[in-house]
Amino acid sequence: MAGILEGIRVLDFGRYIAGPYCATILADLGAEVIRIEKVDGSEDRFNAPISENGDCGATFAQMGRNKRGLTLNPRTQEGRKIVGELVKTADVVVANLPPQTLESMALDYESLKTIKADIILTTNSAFGSGGPYSDRVGFDGIGQAMSGAMYLSGWPDQPQKIYPPYVDFGTALYSALGTMAALMERDRTGKGCKVETSLLRTALSFNNPALIEQATTQLNRVGTGNRGQTGAPVDAFKTEDGWILIQVIGQPLFDRWAGLMGEEYWITDERFSSDEARGENRDEICERTQAWCSGRTTDECLELLSQARIPCGPILSPQAAIDDQHVQAMEFLKPLDYPGLTRPAPVAPLPIKITTSAYSLDEADNNAAPFERAPTLGEHTDSILEELGYRPDDIKNLRGKRVV
Repeated sequence: MAGILEGIRVLDFGRYIAGPYCATILADLGAEVIRIEKVDGSEDRFNAPISENGDCGATFAQMGRNKRGLTLNPRTQEGRKIVGELVKTADVVVANLPPQTLESMALDYESLKTIKADIILTTNSAFGSGGPYSDRVGFDGIGQAMSGAMYLSGWPDQPQKIYPPYVDFGTALYSALGTMAALMERDRTGKGCKVETSLLRTALSFNNPALIEQATTQLNRVGTGNRGQTGAPVDAFKTEDGWILIQVIGQPLFDRWAGLMGEEYWITDERFSSDEARGENRDEICERTQAWCSGRTTDECLELLSQARIPCGPILSPQAAIDDQHVQAMEFLKPLDYPGLTRPAPVAPLPIKITTSAYSLDEADNNAAPFERAPTLGEHTDSILEELGYRPDDIKNLRGKRVV
């Protein structure tokens, strides 16, 4: 398994996105990752099913790639023993579980480091440890709701959650970054550590500029939907045959927009003299832009806007995004098959390109990191246990007891 993290073993006890995608990033970078699931399959395996028998969901197809699959009940005596044996062979344990759940499964840092002193525990939860909400559970949307993001993303009478779970993915990215830093620190000092992230902390970090503005100016902004507030035109605009998004922020872009609209005199109009002023007068600017778009097709609008070097893009359906010529040409999505799929799934590989004389994340390179499908339920259970010294009869016995 070629890659920057070749030789690193990761135990992935994660669920849904924040933990599993952290482990996926490490796998994409070459680590050996063992995904540990419940005996009958963990909940995230079945969410939004895409396979014929429902044993693989859309999220799992992305999160499970490049991993080996092990089923295990770590709450049994035999299961806890297997966990201990696995930890002895591992470098990193990833678990996005509340603190009290980690302790009940002996996956807390104090328990793990008694097994392997230099182990790294990467854990994320909804609210983090040590606060009044620490024992609560939560998903991505709770972070969006409690960070001010939903309040500002919708309208005054209707807050709006963003469809993609950006808080989950952001937490996974912070977790992977922290894990990489912990591995570097272990190489330097020989000591392991605990890396902790939380959904609410990520959400607050991503929405921090809005919080800073509120605390220092007391503007008390409310949501304006797609229409921007600190620049204009920023909005979704309807064309003759679809929708596009235009984002004009900064004086040079506004100058070019005014020229394209034939409204050059607006450049010297005090109402539009800065991004803040344009944001306050956004309705007039956006209405002028909508009038310009209404008489043109999407392609015509995008061509003229692109010629003027104004940021713009079509508002695409999921299918249109898959079929987009640039997405296809750049291979931003790559086909991965799975037993029971009628057609390969378009899975997004790690969106980072690293190239050195010795290593590349480019699939065309012979030393490229792997890109393998998610494991079927317990696909590698036998081989992983055999590596730990279990014999076939032992494994059969464990399976009969539903330990694995």
